[in-house]
Amino acid sequence: MGRVVLGVAVTVAVATCAVAAVVVGRRVKSRRKWKKVANVVRELEEGCDTRVGRLRQVVDAMAVEMHAGLASEGGSKLKMLLTFVDNLPNGTERGTYYALHLGGTNFRVLRVQLSGQPTSDLEHEVERQPIPYNVMTSTSEDLFDFIASSLKDFVAKEGEGSNISQDRRELGFTFSFPVKQMSVSSGILIKWTKGFSIVDMVGRDVAACLQEALIRNGLDVRVAALVNDTVGTLAVGHYHDPDTVAAIIIGTGTNACYLERVDAIIKSQGLLMTSGRMVVNMEWGNFWSSHLPRTSYDIDLDAESPNPNDQGFEKMISGMYLGDLVRRVILRMSLESDMFGPISPKLSMPFILRTPLMAAMHEDNSPDLREVARILTDIFEIPEVPLKARKIVVKVCDVVTRRAGRLAAAGIVGILKKIGRDGSGGITGGRSRSDTKMKRTVVAIEGGLYSKYTLFREYLREALNEILGEDIAKHVVLKVTEDGSGIGAALLAASYSS
Repeated sequence: MGRVVLGVAVTVAVATCAVAAVVVGRRVKSRRKWKKVANVVRELEEGCDTRVGRLRQVVDAMAVEMHAGLASEGGSKLKMLLTFVDNLPNGTERGTYYALHLGGTNFRVLRVQLSGQPTSDLEHEVERQPIPYNVMTSTSEDLFDFIASSLKDFVAKEGEGSNISQDRRELGFTFSFPVKQMSVSSGILIKWTKGFSIVDMVGRDVAACLQEALIRNGLDVRVAALVNDTVGTLAVGHYHDPDTVAAIIIGTGTNACYLERVDAIIKSQGLLMTSGRMVVNMEWGNFWSSHLPRTSYDIDLDAESPNPNDQGFEKMISGMYLGDLVRRVILRMSLESDMFGPISPKLSMPFILRTPLMAAMHEDNSPDLREVARILTDIFEIPEVPLKARKIVVKVCDVVTRRAGRLAAAGIVGILKKIGRDGSGGITGGRSRSDTKMKRTVVAIEGGLYSKYTLFREYLREALNEILGEDIAKHVVLKVTEDGSGIGAALLAASYSS
């Protein structure tokens, strides 16, 4: 009997040891799995490092590249395009003005009523229309006749309350395609993008083609301004606040423009502007510097994009790309471990995770991160992700977004440094911060990434304060501006009204 009891005891002990070994093995395996994931996140954090010292290097590089782009054509990654806009709206404009915005497969027609008094809520009407595909690939005459006829129908609905005082109507035209500006109201189309392919239009004056179509359609309307959407944002900002000196768009894409002294634009010596200054369209999405914190995910995204080695800054800070950077990190973690279960084919689909959904995960405040779980299930078809893994996804979103917001802030300070509004006296100034009297400086900002993504906006403002210091940063005002691409064009038409 004793032997039987002893045998049972031994058997139980062996079984217990075996179970314990299995449990320990699983724990070791689990620890290894999470260690691999932790290494991926740690490497991402190190690669996205934006300590203030590095941001100041980016600031200096931006200012130097701006200077080089103003000195000569092709002298910098920044195009620093002349806009010939030197007369920004100030609130004294009166009358009814029109705007057209052609930016893709849809276009908008606007009518803006100006009373001669700056108002926070500009009275305006807008209509949106799709452009038929056959018109996008037909002839320049077909395209602009379609636009002109739509404007004609819109004008016909003016009504008696519009108080139109001018005999001839003035129009601002926002044309969001690559153009070489020749004057404030003319520009040559360099190439089409966004699905347009009208061969006979390339190399021609965009505003002249529209003007001819207006005449053909019996409209007494003059194209007074041809503008980039960033310039329109600056116009709206300046209309509401004369201290506005720059405008930034941070949405799907990103760009910036600012007011520059004409004598600083060396590549256009002899150019005479009434005000002695001109709005310069930086095309800052193409900015690049070795000081930008680039990761393997950025390198892969760039290599697989339709425009490799182009728009490097934009690919780090704009809404088009942030979600895809997060997707690439989640894919890497899935390849390193089975924390998300079997690898979902959806994780290999570029741009399947749009930035608004990434923002929703990042800003999920529920205790169990249920929004993160929903998006991972709906978008990537990864169900039942453990809470620990969901927290890591939120961390990845945070690292990518924090870098983007802080780099955007460095870009803004780069502009302020170039024009002497950062407290240092400018790019060539030798004055110290203590003997520089700071002016109130307003930067108009448009775009959903900034206006709708709270954490992005907070990271940008935080970095601005760190780079400039609180004493200087308190003089810099960031103002959200709406519909610069539409209303701004109408305001510029008013500024340049005959």
